[in-house]
Amino acid sequence: MWSQGPPEAIEGYTDKVSVLPGEELGLYVSTTAPGFRVAAYRIGWYGGAQARLLWRSERMPGLRQRPPRIAGTTRTVRADWKLSATVDTRGWPEGAYLLRLDAENGHQRYVPLIVRSTSARGRTLLVHAVATWQAYNKWGGYSLYTGEDGRYGTRSLAVGFDRPYDKNGAEKFMVYERAAVVLAERLGIPLAYTTGVDLHQAPSVLRGASAMISLGHDEYWTPEQRHHVTRARDAGTNLAFLGANSCYRRIRLEPGSSAGAAYTVVCYKSDFRDDPHLPGHPSLPTNDFRSPPAADPESSLTGVFYEGYPTDAPYVVHNANHWIFAGTGVKPGDGFDHLVGVEYDRVTPGAPTPAPLEILAHSPLVCKGRHSYADSAYYTARSGAGVFATGTMRWVEALMAGTRENGRNHGMDTRTGTFVTRTTENLLRAFATGPATRTMPVPKDNTASVYGYTAP
Repeated sequence: MWSQGPPEAIEGYTDKVSVLPGEELGLYVSTTAPGFRVAAYRIGWYGGAQARLLWRSERMPGLRQRPPRIAGTTRTVRADWKLSATVDTRGWPEGAYLLRLDAENGHQRYVPLIVRSTSARGRTLLVHAVATWQAYNKWGGYSLYTGEDGRYGTRSLAVGFDRPYDKNGAEKFMVYERAAVVLAERLGIPLAYTTGVDLHQAPSVLRGASAMISLGHDEYWTPEQRHHVTRARDAGTNLAFLGANSCYRRIRLEPGSSAGAAYTVVCYKSDFRDDPHLPGHPSLPTNDFRSPPAADPESSLTGVFYEGYPTDAPYVVHNANHWIFAGTGVKPGDGFDHLVGVEYDRVTPGAPTPAPLEILAHSPLVCKGRHSYADSAYYTARSGAGVFATGTMRWVEALMAGTRENGRNHGMDTRTGTFVTRTTENLLRAFATGPATRTMPVPKDNTASVYGYTAP
């Protein structure tokens, strides 16, 4: 029986956010148990099973490692633990992995790991949002949102990978990414794997990719990552944003500050003027992409504009005849309860928006007392690349709707799960064949008829 146990029961992290097949990685583990083992599972589709055991360690002695340390004026949490083991990934295929830490006291936790691809040429590239995982990580009491006292003003201004993730150790991956990986693998389309951090450092993986898939919560991007993805779109790589609030926060990556820390994610947000890096780099503030200086709203890439949190509303189909909904049986106005939430995007007057752009779903909602809409939207670039955005953060969660996985999934039912699964299958299959305009109709701009204006 799986038991998470108290936080100190067992927890760990790796010294790299990703590795190439065959590379070694350092594993750092703290546990109150006298010993532990590690099992590496590759997430995928194995005759209905969603993971396959690739490796299991020998027994290792347990060690209760030092408490977290808060470093510098950025209030960055560091673990600075002793190395527990070196793991050799020879024979591990590219993919998304969970390292399960099994303590002899009966408790377990996960450590996520991506075995990344060097090239996605002719393949669909799944991009794991490790910077966003870390931004929300409250291990040690601090995240980019709150400090130990729960206040925004005492939050970290920079967060490092030199620490475990909180909760079960892999919550963001399990909720917002795993189900999409399983579906893509089940379809049998050629896949490649990387992280947003790796797109920043090694953009060559995008060269010749059929599609790039941003998963369910992909909020934190560097300007370099955004530039590389935009360039890939303009070279014919299809893009899909299976969430909301994507490419919203502008971050800087700095080298990790200690052994076992690959990177530090810097994002001062509303205090960006306090960033000592800013005076020498005035066009690279660590605030929201849409905010000055150097404002560059995400909608010019995604087609939609982040608007709000929190909401819970039905997803309402607008253009039921679009190819992305083929085989779902939907009609205009059909709704799917709870599918819009907890954050949402919309096509927005005044925001830079590619054209022609077609609104596929137009969902009325209320957020903090304000009436608005969430939109799924589709456009094509001059290169022929198609770009689709769901407009809701619950899309990947909905792939599990009506099952026992991931709890109740906000009350979404089996009908919703069936609809989102078929729609995502249509999307992935179409995008896997190369620039979308080669095989699929170009969008018919309907922004004027939906909102009474034409996208600029």
